[in-house]
Amino acid sequence: MADTTSTADPLHRLAEAYRVSTTYSGFDGQEREVPAATLRAVLDALGADAGDDDAVEACLARRELAPWRRVLPPVVVAVEGARTRFAVHVPHGSAVHVSLVGEDGTRATAAQTDSWRSPRDVDGVLTGEVTFEVPENLGPGWYEVRAECPDVDGGQAVTTPLAVTPSRLSTTDRLHGRRRWGYMAQIYSVTSGRSWGVGDVSDLASLAAVSGEQGADYLLVNPLHAAEPTPPVEPSPYLPTSRRFFNPLYLRIAEVPEYAYLRPADLEVVNTLAAIQRRENLDTSTIDRDKAYAAKLKSLELLFTVRRSPHRQQQLRRFVAEGGQGLQDFGLWCALREELGEDAPEWDGVAASPDSPYAAEARTRLSHRVDFYVWMQWLLDEQLESAQRAAHLAGMDIGVIHDLAVGVHKQGADAWTLQDVLASGVSVGAPADMYNQKGQDWSQPPWHPERLAEAGYLPWRDMLRTIFRHAGGIRVDHVLGLFRLWWIPEGQQASEGAYVYYDHEAMVGILALEAELAGAVVVGEDLGTLEPWVREYLAERGVLGTSILWFETDGDEPLPPARYRELSMASVSTHDFPPTAGFLQGVQVDVREQLGLLARPVEEERAEARKQLDTFFAAVAADGLLPEGGATGEQARVEALHRWLGQAPALLFNVSLVDAVGERRMQNQPGTGDEYPNWRIPLADGAGNPVLIETLPENARANSLVRAINEALGTRPRFQGVGEPAQPQHTDRTAP
Repeated sequence: MADTTSTADPLHRLAEAYRVSTTYSGFDGQEREVPAATLRAVLDALGADAGDDDAVEACLARRELAPWRRVLPPVVVAVEGARTRFAVHVPHGSAVHVSLVGEDGTRATAAQTDSWRSPRDVDGVLTGEVTFEVPENLGPGWYEVRAECPDVDGGQAVTTPLAVTPSRLSTTDRLHGRRRWGYMAQIYSVTSGRSWGVGDVSDLASLAAVSGEQGADYLLVNPLHAAEPTPPVEPSPYLPTSRRFFNPLYLRIAEVPEYAYLRPADLEVVNTLAAIQRRENLDTSTIDRDKAYAAKLKSLELLFTVRRSPHRQQQLRRFVAEGGQGLQDFGLWCALREELGEDAPEWDGVAASPDSPYAAEARTRLSHRVDFYVWMQWLLDEQLESAQRAAHLAGMDIGVIHDLAVGVHKQGADAWTLQDVLASGVSVGAPADMYNQKGQDWSQPPWHPERLAEAGYLPWRDMLRTIFRHAGGIRVDHVLGLFRLWWIPEGQQASEGAYVYYDHEAMVGILALEAELAGAVVVGEDLGTLEPWVREYLAERGVLGTSILWFETDGDEPLPPARYRELSMASVSTHDFPPTAGFLQGVQVDVREQLGLLARPVEEERAEARKQLDTFFAAVAADGLLPEGGATGEQARVEALHRWLGQAPALLFNVSLVDAVGERRMQNQPGTGDEYPNWRIPLADGAGNPVLIETLPENARANSLVRAINEALGTRPRFQGVGEPAQPQHTDRTAP
């Protein structure tokens, strides 16, 4: 919660009222004051006037009176089985009836409680407050609160959304009894002989099938969020244009049903593009997203001209209807971005809003392109459904776990379509820490906590629903952002920000509700600076945490895996580190030296890296997982670390695909842009040879690690012979 130590100061009292912290704890444990200028800028972004003491006092008075000016709160978020109360404001002495209506039409009555507050004058009307209670027996789901008072709006019902959230995720509780493992993969980097130089949803399905046979129960992939509608596209999957919609780059062209009905001339164009792009699958230097996407867009435009069968057209219409206005607005943004480009002055003028007259005219003028971008989202929905089905058919009980990025590009689709619930004039980041002494600015607009609540949290719900449609789980990057975010005012250094707190009961509760309704598992990336109670709260709600081997220490010593949390997803490494084989070689030090990112002499960095490895391998050897003296090869050391981590009680156990094949290169070097090919490293083995999905069943190194994992966790392959060298498979390279 916000700091409450300086309640005598008007500015600090206003910050407290808006849940802006006036102090924060630095990475060194020292408490720091947030400068007044920062507080004023953050409060301004929240819509509070903090210009001077008089303005602050007036703002405080308006804020205190605001709940009394409305009959119902903007949204009610309850917990199943718990007593959740909410206030109703009507003219003093008036009768009011409050009912609850479910999405299926079922009705319940909210009981009035004995809570009492004195009536008060609100804009000349003596107003009373009546407290009602959500029935404890309401099951998880979305409802509508209806308040009917003869003295309000002529007796017409006033409504507000009600979300009854699960007290604890049953999807997590179902995991108890056995531990599960799954591959963690950057799907754009994982190609097959039929890919177009970048991994796609069909490759996702194939990898799920292969790993499912090996004994895996899930496949964790990078965010598949939408990027720019036309090249060039942002390579980072963690800086999308939209988190609700998906990236057409991941479409498999040949699996669009209309492909079979292309005109001969168009089919020749697509096949030529496919042949050119397939050559990229064997290039292990860098992934060229722009080239691949340009080829796919050309092919998709030809496919879009094919007349769809009646049943296909009906399915598309149903998808469009379910997508609602949000889907149409996304398609419009894509069409306008294609026409105007990124830096056109219209974005700050006539095209500043999807509700502007310019945008209204464009909906008609660009309707064909809007339909094209909406159609591609339908294709993605179909192919993602097929991937999740493939995972289940391979024996996985969870399937695909999607990754949810922290935020979106400030000039992207969500920033345009959801601007009413996003804060302007600030961006999200992190305060200074031992790795980034100037702090971090992620250039992403944050949710505006109060406007999001005013919208009934529906933008948050709709985003989650789209992701959960065909997912077995979700990993929430920087899950701490559901509790508080570091807001950086425009024009200030990343270290010159302040924490703004969110209603975590609502944010986490709705996340849990949508996961429960979808039958999905939730994992929160809870690394970094956090308040101690946050992990406890997440665990109570059934949200798994994240345990990374290199970060789990007890003082200067490795924490024994047996002491790890059960409610967690454990991994040897993370995508911000090199693959384990590279980490053993000190690749992270080499890269940072080459880029001039080291804060001390390289010899000291290498010595520190060796010391860390020696400390961990001493613990591994002490558990008998290395030969006497620990003199063993790279592959054996990688497997030993996985066996050691396998002693942890964690319910989920990640295995990086790059570790399985012996890759050494980093996917991402934090703090860099074009200086390093972040998110553009294709999958290769330790010798630099490409690794295609078709070859994984016969990959000796991968099979050896899979055997080690299955032995450590007590799991096993699902089909006889899986995990042993397979017969070489013929790769059909004729289809795009």
